[in-house]
Amino acid sequence: MSTAQRFLLDIPDSWQQIDLSGEDMARVRAEALASTDDPRRTAEINDMFRQGREVTRAARRSGALLATGTATMYPDGLFMAYGMVFPVITPTGQVLTLAVLSAQVGVSSATGMAPKDRVITSVKVPHVGSAARVTGTEVTRLTGDISVKLLTMHTMMPVPETTQDFLEVTLASPNLPLKNEVYDLFDAVTSTFRFITDEGVQV
Repeated sequence: MSTAQRFLLDIPDSWQQIDLSGEDMARVRAEALASTDDPRRTAEINDMFRQGREVTRAARRSGALLATGTATMYPDGLFMAYGMVFPVITPTGQVLTLAVLSAQVGVSSATGMAPKDRVITSVKVPHVGSAARVTGTEVTRLTGDISVKLLTMHTMMPVPETTQDFLEVTLASPNLPLKNEVYDLFDAVTSTFRFITDEGVQV
């Protein structure tokens, strides 16, 4: 990966770089279940935590360099989100243009179709420069019989001193009613991304 051997991404204090199927997940799930006696809400909470476990497992199976997330109870309800960083190498002879992204990134794995609200743009990341970004509400296949709708943001960070290598920063949340707030949060988190050398020097 040229001189940029590592990267840093600042995540909110409530997010954990752990396997969300562990003790913290169980603790927050118990807290969320204790907050309601509505059977429908209980089923929704259980479903969200099942989704959380599967999203994290899928990220690790896909070779994620970073898997992080949060399951946090607030006075007005439960908020869940996930963050992953994946290495991407563009095949020889191809260029990662917006047209290529349109065909490959942000496509719902459960349907093979692009979500109707998908947006493909170029953004400025403070410590990186120009990067391609794809947002949309994806239907993601977690297992053979489990699919979930997630607000997603994929940002492609070009690796310094290369033309083919990228790191894809993917953020996702099942809290669909909070779309604007979620995307504002995801943009803020992504904006902290930077490459560093083995000596800890920012590239």
